Amino acid sequence: MALQIGDTAPDFDAESTEGRIRFHDWIGASWAVLFSHPKDFTPVCTTELGYMAKIKPEFERRNVKIIGVSVDSTDDHEGWAKDIEETQGQAPNYPIIGDPDFNVSKLYGMLSAETSGDAKSRTPADNQTVRNVFVIGPDKKIKLILVYPMTTGRNFDEVLRVIDSLQLTAEHKVSTPVNWQQGEDVIIAGSVSDEEAKELFGDWEAPKPYIRIVPQPGSPVSV
Repeated sequence: MALQIGDTAPDFDAESTEGRIRFHDWIGASWAVLFSHPKDFTPVCTTELGYMAKIKPEFERRNVKIIGVSVDSTDDHEGWAKDIEETQGQAPNYPIIGDPDFNVSKLYGMLSAETSGDAKSRTPADNQTVRNVFVIGPDKKIKLILVYPMTTGRNFDEVLRVIDSLQLTAEHKVSTPVNWQQGEDVIIAGSVSDEEAKELFGDWEAPKPYIRIVPQPGSPVSV
């Protein structure tokens, strides 16, 4: 069955470019982003891995760990990292999981349970469904799933924006509107009664009774 938002992220043991990890232990009390790749030495993924290395401090400021996974061995990942540094200006500075046995890809529903054989004999097109982004909370629950085609580079600035929303709405009884950015007005959660809302937020704007707009509570992450 496909993973859904709210499911517990499957735990696993795997080799990575930074040693063997137990996934849940590696996450610890942090948030995490797991982003997957169909094959090493692929062009779009090369740009993505380099960009993630450059913006890693933005994730760290939000208490988010980042980790990649690709359907090749960690030895291949090491060679790919040199190409990433040469072409993108920065090598990966976070672990990349080796998945030549397809274990992680199958656990996360990106490849069918019947997938088998030699990973080196498979083409990127064979693994084209391994293009997911999973945001996982400290409770090890999946908070966001994004799936991209091979031909479209992922927008990791958007992932940061969603994490800002997830962390805000986990702490306060609000939701964020379309295209919301850190520091902008938010919407009082529908589960909050008007009476409770007055205690929590004071006054609000309401173009409709079900749309109650208030300033973002708390202090925005400084940019």
